[in-house]
Amino acid sequence: MSNPETELLGRRDFLRATGRTMMGAAGAASLLPAAWALGATAAPKRLNFVFILIDDMGWADVGYNGSTFYRTPNIDKLAGQGMVFSDAYAACPLCSPTRASILTGRSPARLHMHSAITARTKAYRAEDKKSERPWWKVIAPGSRTELPLEEVTLAEALKPAGYVTGYLGKWHLGKARFGPTKQGFDTNIGGGFYPSPRSYFSPYKMSDVIADGPKGEYMTDRLTTEAEKFLQANRDKPFLLYLSHYAVHTPLQAKGDLVARYKKTARADAPQHNPTYAAMVHSVDESVGRVMAKLDKLGLADSTVVFFMSDNGGLVQLPGSPDSKPNAGRHVTSNAPLRGGKAMIYEGGIREPMIVRYPGVTKPGSKCSVPVISDDFFPTMLAMAGVKRPPGVELDGASLLPLLRGGKLERDAIHWHFPQYIAGYRAKAEDHTFWNRPCSAIRQGDWKLIEFYEGRLELYNLAKDIGETTNLAGKMPGKARAMREALRAWLKQTGAWLPLPNPSYDPAARPPTRRPRKRPRA
Repeated sequence: MSNPETELLGRRDFLRATGRTMMGAAGAASLLPAAWALGATAAPKRLNFVFILIDDMGWADVGYNGSTFYRTPNIDKLAGQGMVFSDAYAACPLCSPTRASILTGRSPARLHMHSAITARTKAYRAEDKKSERPWWKVIAPGSRTELPLEEVTLAEALKPAGYVTGYLGKWHLGKARFGPTKQGFDTNIGGGFYPSPRSYFSPYKMSDVIADGPKGEYMTDRLTTEAEKFLQANRDKPFLLYLSHYAVHTPLQAKGDLVARYKKTARADAPQHNPTYAAMVHSVDESVGRVMAKLDKLGLADSTVVFFMSDNGGLVQLPGSPDSKPNAGRHVTSNAPLRGGKAMIYEGGIREPMIVRYPGVTKPGSKCSVPVISDDFFPTMLAMAGVKRPPGVELDGASLLPLLRGGKLERDAIHWHFPQYIAGYRAKAEDHTFWNRPCSAIRQGDWKLIEFYEGRLELYNLAKDIGETTNLAGKMPGKARAMREALRAWLKQTGAWLPLPNPSYDPAARPPTRRPRKRPRA
C-alpha cells in the first residue's frame, strides 16, 4: 500500500527539482516552465492575478447584495465589471481551513484542517481519545496546526511558469516555518501566526511580520500601499498578488472620522447598525478602489484577473457578556436573510460575496447562481495561466472557466466537513448553547443537507427557503437518505476524520461558566 505522506514528499522533491523554490526575480523572467507546468493554452504573455481576500466579511455586507448601511461603491463597481457568484461558498465557516482550501484546491476534510488554528489546536483522530468532556455527545477530532509544507500551494504551482508572487496580510496557516515564504511566495508582509492584528493602528506590535508605520497608520491602508508598491515593481512580469486583509476581523477598530460618519446614520433597530464595523468595511472598500486604480494607471487592467472573496461568514455577535469591555457581547453584523454567521454551517456562516473580473472573458455585470466553493480557485487560476495541475495531487475544486465563459459546470455537489464544537460565552452553567455541533453538509442543486453527528439531519430547499427555516428531513426521508449517502461517500473518499460516540457523555452535564478573554480596546 502506498504511503500518502511519502507521495507528498515525493511531489515536493519533484517541484524543487524544477527550481521553483529558489527562483529569484531575474531567474523568473528567463527560466522556462517545468514540463508539468506547460499547458496547451500557455501564451507568451501570461495573465496576472490579484486575489483580494477579506476576513469575516458576510454575504450581506456589500451593497450589491443589498446592504444599505455599509457603503461599498468600489466593490459594487468591481461587481459591475465582472461576474458575481450569488451562491459562492467558503469551504469552512472558520478562517484557517478556507484559506488552506484556496491555496491548495483541496478540501478541509482531505487536509484534516477544520478549525481555526490557535495555540490550543491539536491534530488527532477521534479514535485517539478514549473519552471527552461529559457535555459533548461525540468525540470531535482535532485539526492540523499548519498547512503542511508537502502541500503544493498556488504560488508553488505558478512559480515554474515564471510568476513572481507576493503575499500581503493575514496568513494564519501555521508558525514561521510554515509561513508564506516557505510556501512559494517570494515576499511576505504581514503574514504570520496571527489570527488578527494586535492593533489596527500602528504601532502594530507584530514586528516579526510587518514593520510599524507612522503612529496611527491604519493596517488596511498600509497593506493597500504595499499592494500598490508590488504592482509598480512587478508590472513587467506575470504576477500573483495575494492581498489578504485582516479586516473586517476583530478587534473592532476603525478610523475615527469614518466611525463618526456612520454613527449619524446608524439605527439600533436595523439589522446592520454597528458604526465601527461599517467603518472597517468602508476602509476595505477604499482598498479595493485603490488597487483597481493602480492597475488602470499601470495599464495592467486588461491583462489582470481580479478575484474578490471572503473566508467565512460575518460575525453576528462578539462572544462575551454584555457588560464586559470593550467588545464582548456587542452586535457586529447581520447576514440576513441568511441564517446564522461565522462558526456555523448554516448559510450565514459559509455563503460569501464573490466576484471575478476576467477582462475579455467575463461579461461585465453578469451573475452566476451555480454553487461554487473556495476549493475552486486553485484549478481555476492554473487553467487561466495555462498551467497543468501538479502530478499526483488530488484536487477537490473544479475550474470555473466554463462558468466564466457563460457555460455550464459539470459537478453534482459541493461539500463541507466541520466536526467541531463551537461554544460561545456562558454566563450561567445552564446556558448550554453552541454555535456549532460537529457536522458535515452537502449541497446538490437547490438542496442542502446537514448531518449533525449527535444524531440529527436537516434538509433545506434553498431556492424556496434561503433562510433555512423549514427542515424537510422528516417530510422527505428518501431525499435526506440519498443525500446523506452521497455525503458519506465523499467523506470516505477524502479520508475525513470523523467524530465518534463519547462513552463519557452525560445528558445532565453542563459546561462550566467562563469569563470572556480581554480584547484590545478600540
